[in-house]
Amino acid sequence: MAHELATTNGKTSMAYFGDTPWHRLGTKLNEPATAAEAIIAAGLNYQADLKSIQTLDGKAVTQRKAVVRSDTGDVLGVVGNSYVPVQNHQAFSFLDGVAGDGCLRYHTAGALGNGERVWMLAKLPSEIRVKDSDDVTEKFLLLSNSHDGSSALRVFFTPIRVVCANTLGVAERKGRGQGVSITHKGDLNAKVHEARTILGIADRFFTNLSGHMDHLASVYPTRQQLEVYFESLYPDTEGKPNTRAKNIRRELFQLFEHGRGQNIQSTRLTMWSAFNAVTEYVDHHRSTRGRNEFDRESRRLESAWFGSGAHVKARAWELALNLAV
Repeated sequence: MAHELATTNGKTSMAYFGDTPWHRLGTKLNEPATAAEAIIAAGLNYQADLKSIQTLDGKAVTQRKAVVRSDTGDVLGVVGNSYVPVQNHQAFSFLDGVAGDGCLRYHTAGALGNGERVWMLAKLPSEIRVKDSDDVTEKFLLLSNSHDGSSALRVFFTPIRVVCANTLGVAERKGRGQGVSITHKGDLNAKVHEARTILGIADRFFTNLSGHMDHLASVYPTRQQLEVYFESLYPDTEGKPNTRAKNIRRELFQLFEHGRGQNIQSTRLTMWSAFNAVTEYVDHHRSTRGRNEFDRESRRLESAWFGSGAHVKARAWELALNLAV
């Protein structure tokens, strides 16, 4: 289920640094924020409190508890008795522990729905240059946490292509996805020491990623290979023509040739271009329902990072690597 960005007192629960992001949402920061600054700027300085539940006739529900937002009183979810909330300040502190030296800076932070899901996007030092060209991808850690029991605290490795601000939904090819998960059980402080291991895993991930990018940017697919690639992602229905899928594939071909950043000569018209046509479509062009432009943009963000859009990009990455063999 898609969620819009949360709002508190009429203010969007999101902050960002740098150029206006593709979703055009949130409060602009003059410089990358520290953890304390990001929590306040993004409206995340609230607690997720556990409250007892009872039926309408006053009978206690002993097996479950409600997670209640401290500042608004909104019920964020209903969870089991073993559930331990990971507070927003703890999540930021956990990500701070990855760097260890306190120099991690948050470029984006925000909440979805009524605040039941939060995220923080933090930039790592150094960058990836595809084939030593001007096609630059920056390295980020994306922390996601829920207050409704729907997911664990997770840290994803999230590359972002600078020239078009595409979030590249790539994943390891081992069936277990990417990143690190920590469940909402036990003592979080006892798990914080695990944060340092994330940086080593991220270094290996991005080193491998750089090699894959260079390889994709060295393979020039035929028209037929591109048709197979795009049709695998947006197929017709049971062998019958599908107008919507056909229109999407036509748009993907257009983005492959003329999309953002597709004029860089050393990577132009390669499998890297084909993959980025998909990521640009998902992040910038994919149709999204909503009552207004704010709803549509925030739902597109949620989908691109956590929902169906993220799944499309992960599949596009795997297919691109397979076709480039």
